[in-house]
Amino acid sequence: MTNDSIATVRWVGDALSGFLRLIDQTRLPTESVELDCRELSAVWEAIRSLRVRGAPAIGVAAAYGAVLGARSEGWLDVAAVRRALGAATEYLRTSRPTAVNLFWALDRMDAAAAEAHRDGASALERLLEEARRIDEEDRAMCRAIGRHGAALVAPGQGILTHCNAGGLATADYGTALAVIFAAFEQGTPLHVFADETRPLLQGARLTAWELKRRGIPVTLICDNMAAQVMKEGKVQMVIVGADRIAANGDTANKIGTYGVALLARAHGLPFYVAAPSSTFDRAIPDGAAIPIEQRDPREVTHGFGRQTAPEGVDVYNPAFDVTPAELIAGIITEKGVIRPVNAQTISEVLGSR
Repeated sequence: MTNDSIATVRWVGDALSGFLRLIDQTRLPTESVELDCRELSAVWEAIRSLRVRGAPAIGVAAAYGAVLGARSEGWLDVAAVRRALGAATEYLRTSRPTAVNLFWALDRMDAAAAEAHRDGASALERLLEEARRIDEEDRAMCRAIGRHGAALVAPGQGILTHCNAGGLATADYGTALAVIFAAFEQGTPLHVFADETRPLLQGARLTAWELKRRGIPVTLICDNMAAQVMKEGKVQMVIVGADRIAANGDTANKIGTYGVALLARAHGLPFYVAAPSSTFDRAIPDGAAIPIEQRDPREVTHGFGRQTAPEGVDVYNPAFDVTPAELIAGIITEKGVIRPVNAQTISEVLGSR
């Protein structure tokens, strides 16, 4: 058992010669391997191929990736740094479409570049400062989410979670798992049921790994077992993360989340979402406007390299679905719990912007 935080993403060195180091999550749980990204293209590939995943972690990785891209034309001229940064952030925006933290972080990096007026080296230092600020803010937000959410957990409860929203999905502590971590650290007895989360098994490979690492009781179940577990009374609440939340509270998360929310409603269980304010996209009114990433059909037909379906079969493989706000009992943020979930309470808790 360990309570050490997970260094999912981190910068090594200074602005002029440093690089991004991240845990290659495609190798877990059997191998713990770190990947050093020294070029912008390596960061893009790491995001696209899910070596780094989870909305907050993607945002942090992209911010550091922007620093790598910004120095691709050298650093003697501030104009060259700005030009390279603009190209880098535009490129990184094409890596994955759904997680809004990616775009939020890159917007901040673009704004930071506009503030630099001295020389290229100082511009790069300003960009690294901003990326580190995004990193530290995420760590602080995750800890606050844990504190607010822990109050919702009663002793002895069974908690179902879907996909991975722990330290591997953020800079440090997680979102949905932060609630579980915080409650457990406060001495609250609990038991987690982790959906395996098809087709890439983030629940089996990552969530179960994180929980066991911290000594938290966890039982792994197949996705299609959730209803039976609820029916048997083994679960009293559901907590999941989020990749983008619309102005009205409609929430995009890993495919299968919507089904879990419907099951929770059918069994009278509260369904909570845990996410930092950076995951809200209040520029879109509702979930219908959230772009849904379509993934490679081979993730379904050839999971982890083994063919499990007939050659040439048609495949539909959306990476996310959208849970309507009316199915969500509350959204746990670093600023408090939003409930009931609607545009008004979101603005009241997070402030208008």
